[in-house]
Amino acid sequence: MERVICLIIGYVFGLFQTAYFYGKMHGIDIRQHGSGNAGTTNTLRVLGTKAGLIVLAGDCLKCMAAIWVVKLLFGASHPEIVYLLKLYAAAGAILGHNYPFYLGFKGGKGIAATAGLILAFHPYFIVMGVAVFFGIFFTTHYVSLGSLLVYVGLMIEMVVCGQMGLFAGMSRIQLYEMYGITAFLAIMAYWKHRENIVRLLHGNERKTYLTKKNKVNAEEETKS
Repeated sequence: MERVICLIIGYVFGLFQTAYFYGKMHGIDIRQHGSGNAGTTNTLRVLGTKAGLIVLAGDCLKCMAAIWVVKLLFGASHPEIVYLLKLYAAAGAILGHNYPFYLGFKGGKGIAATAGLILAFHPYFIVMGVAVFFGIFFTTHYVSLGSLLVYVGLMIEMVVCGQMGLFAGMSRIQLYEMYGITAFLAIMAYWKHRENIVRLLHGNERKTYLTKKNKVNAEEETKS
């Protein structure tokens, strides 16, 4: 029962569509512009860096908030499975972000919300997430590639930490349950990025830049 409650809590938090609401405040439906995705990258491209950072923060925080609420509710009564319950909350938040019922189940791709999972789940996961994503992004300027590889790192770290006893008190079955949830989130992320994957394979994925100066410099390098 606790699992269902945590999933619902997460989904409710995930329903706060930061990109959609920010776009509406500026007179547009973000889903009708750019890639049509209600997420950080599309907002950054359509409305600028400031807007992208605001959306990133909002989508991170809603997943973090869901995890914090679950920890407050069940941390004392279910300490042995608190990490499992936090993961259910994060999964609910990512599902709510990706598939908000009041927007016809058309939301984002869940990467910013996943960043919230990495930041709030356990301190060990933060270094991996930051290093992988920003290392790939600043090297290639492909947000999609960085996002996909973050999930590879998350899956590996979840299993390694679980097998090394980081989640003390959990049974082997409960650990496998955590691995299964993480694998489900990874598969969903890859499914949501299927078009990006095709473009990456064909070498025509669009690059993303944080400043116009970086974009201009890159275009000049391409022409030279």
